Amino acid sequence: MKWPTLAAAITSEVTASLALRAAVDHPAWYILVVAGYSLSFVLLSAVLRLGMPIGVAYGIWAATGVALTALLAAAIFGDPLTWIMGAGFAAIIGGVLMIELGSREQATP
Repeated sequence: MKWPTLAAAITSEVTASLALRAAVDHPAWYILVVAGYSLSFVLLSAVLRLGMPIGVAYGIWAATGVALTALLAAAIFGDPLTWIMGAGFAAIIGGVLMIELGSREQATP
């Protein structure tokens, strides 16, 4: 249940972030911004209650959220994507993998 809950938290956060961008032109989107961020934090706390370490949960939530928001903002709003951003995505993926693998190594005696 940890991973699906974390995926839902990420999806909610990304949705809220994209709605924040949309709210610049259409303030009604602020309703989704507040609801999305609120739900995201509720789900993230549920992940912690399910036993996922905070470093792993928050690291994956934040890093994945940044990458997905940037990619979707490019597709939806025409925001720029550069090769430097691509390198950043690779660094994010590498960092998340290192955090996850490091937490597993620590957990096994």
